[in-house]
Order: sequence, then C-alpha cells, then structure tokens
Amino acid sequence: MNNHEIDFKLYGDDMQFVEVELDPDETVIAEAGSLMMMEENIKMETLFGDGSSEKGGLMGKLLGAGKRVITGESLFMTTFTNEGQGKKHVSFASPYPGKIIPMDLSELDGKLICQKDAFLAAAKGVSIGIEFQKKMGVGFFGGEGFIMQKLEGDGMTFIHAGGTMHKKELVPGEKLRVDTGCLVAMTGNIDYNIEYIGGIKTAMFGGEGLFFATLTGPGTVWIQSLPFSRLASRIFAAAPERGGNKGEGSVAGGLFDILGGDRK
Repeated sequence: MNNHEIDFKLYGDDMQFVEVELDPDETVIAEAGSLMMMEENIKMETLFGDGSSEKGGLMGKLLGAGKRVITGESLFMTTFTNEGQGKKHVSFASPYPGKIIPMDLSELDGKLICQKDAFLAAAKGVSIGIEFQKKMGVGFFGGEGFIMQKLEGDGMTFIHAGGTMHKKELVPGEKLRVDTGCLVAMTGNIDYNIEYIGGIKTAMFGGEGLFFATLTGPGTVWIQSLPFSRLASRIFAAAPERGGNKGEGSVAGGLFDILGGDRK
C-alpha cells in the first residue's frame, strides 16, 4: 500500500465522531478545524496542500494547494503523526448533524468523487484533487456539483453527510435523479449530468429548483437526506428580524414582540 494503514472506530449516531488509531510513525491528514481531541505524543503539523505531493517539490505543493482553492477549501491541511512508542488515538468530529462514512479506496478502484465540503480525514498518502464534469450544463446549473473533490489512493478516507445517508447501487444503464445538494459521493464510473425539471408551473412553484442531477450506472452513489445548505436556509428563514426571540416561546414574550417593546 502507498497510503498509511490506519484503524478507526465510529462513535455516536447523529452527531458522530471518528477515532483513528495510529501505530508509531503513522499519519492521518484532516481538514482544518475538524480535530476533536488527541492523545499525547501525537505531533500536529500544518501542510501546504494535501501532503500527497511531497516528492514533487514546490511546484507539486502549489498544484495541490491550487486544487483546494478551486473547490473553496483552505490552502492548508493538518497532519497528525504518532511519535510515541505505542498506539495513540486522535478523533475528528463532523461539522454538522449527520453521518461519518468510512471509505476504503482500495475497494473503490482507487478513486472516489464527492461534494467539495464532504471530506473530513484520510490516511496519509490519499490525494485530494478536483473533478471537473465534462458537460457545460453541469457547470452552469449544477450548483455544488460542478467542481467536486476527487479522492485517490488505496487507503481509508472519511467523508460526512447531513441527516441520514443512503447508499445505492446502480446497474449498467440504470438512472437515478437526485437533488444536486443531496449527492454526497459516487464512484468514478458513474456518469453525472444535469437535467431540467420541465414545466413552468413545476419549475416556479415546485420548491425544488429548476434542475436535478442525473446519475447513470454502473456504480455506487451515496445520498444525504439533509444537505447543510438546506438546513442553513431554513434556519435563516426562521430567524427573527431583530435580535432573536426575546420571549423564548412564552406568551408574555410574544406580546412584547407584537407591541415592539423592550424587556430590560
């Protein structure tokens, strides 16, 4: 294997975190801000890019960092290396309610395509790049789906999804239509395109947007029930216009809101 071989354990149900077990000199890479806790003798280091192009010199590092900028991610990633004598543990938490999905890239032909903000952590050696869709319609109307992350290697990687995650196997020629934000990941042999919903009334009042993703097998796709963008938009829509709900649901508080009064 070219990647470090790591063990792991998942904790929780809807607010999960993953605990990675590192043997001496083993390393895991993670997105900045995903660390939950780590034991002593684990060295934390910030890398330019994803750390998979160390032998490529400065140009390789610049290319790796440039790929991450295009996907909207940070220029830097963080590595965690066990510099002690025995096994050590480091844990990473999902940034919002949902599931953490462990993926063994050696069982997925060495490649996984996922939403740009889905990656959480991986064994050192996994390359995190970008996957451009071939058809321009995906670029103009695909929203989150145009520029996706491409994870390559033969080690473990961890991605996260909002709400409940559903794995679906597509046979050759089988098509699945999905809301663009609900697509979490897919194997590299899936054909991905954008399709117009059709019908003026449906497009204007259906509440589902004008386009959805069309996935054609063979291959495997992972779907999330609650994209973070959908959750954030509902929270924003429900937020009070001025300083929050002062009454916290009480009758008196509601009266103050109606009258526009201030409570000291």
